[in-house]
Amino acid sequence: MQCPLLYRFRVIDKLPEKPSEAATRGTLVHAVLERLFDAPAADRTAPRARALIPGQWDRLLESKPELTELFAGDTEGERLSRWLGEAERLVERWFSLEDPTRLEPAERELFVETELESGLRLRGVIDRIDVAPTGDVRIVDYKTGKAPRPEYAEGPLFQMKFYALVIWRLKGIVPRRLQLVYLGSGDVLTYDPVVADLERVERKLLALWEAIALATETGDWRPRPTKLCGWCDHQAVCPEFGGTPPVYPLSVRPAGPGEDGQGTMGPDRAEAGRPVALEGL
Repeated sequence: MQCPLLYRFRVIDKLPEKPSEAATRGTLVHAVLERLFDAPAADRTAPRARALIPGQWDRLLESKPELTELFAGDTEGERLSRWLGEAERLVERWFSLEDPTRLEPAERELFVETELESGLRLRGVIDRIDVAPTGDVRIVDYKTGKAPRPEYAEGPLFQMKFYALVIWRLKGIVPRRLQLVYLGSGDVLTYDPVVADLERVERKLLALWEAIALATETGDWRPRPTKLCGWCDHQAVCPEFGGTPPVYPLSVRPAGPGEDGQGTMGPDRAEAGRPVALEGL
């Protein structure tokens, strides 16, 4: 949805991307908030959460040694210290938004996967699921950035509706609430979905999948310039920046009349697409 050509570079060409300080900090903060719930409720304090940061950072480095590149040349450790301090502030801000001593998540970092009637598989990882005594389900996602302006809120909400659709199709339960916790700005965005919302998301995903399958067959992946282009690792091979994409690694067929790689097509073409699933972020 962000950029078809970026999808191609990541999913089909599998071009490498450099780790970023912001994304890695988000991964670290998520790990700390997940592990904090291992402690008894009374011990889920801000000091304890801060104390988890060094150990979780060491675990990240162990699992992804390439992250050491983030602070190459930082001989005095000043950049790393400042970066860890920013992670601490994000973790501390969470305590002003939620009270972990009053929460007992049913699931944390839960991998979910389901297959729609069309055969399309959906999968993702949900940060947290809370289940009330009434059985009501709340899906919670942590964001370490700032809350978007209202006119840009639909993108993050679409991710949450994606997760809600997966839970609905898996368990037959429509989540009572979707909650985005923005640690960068201290905002909490909530949305209460209904069946009609999830049906619309399902139709949108099927149309998106059809476009992906068509682009996969024809090799027609077009860039979609936005302000996010400034953070893209693939400017050197992007036509928008004067670059040339690598040779397409799959066999292609010519686009037929009315096909442009960005439209839709019939179910037979959707089934022919080489990718097999859509993943939530």
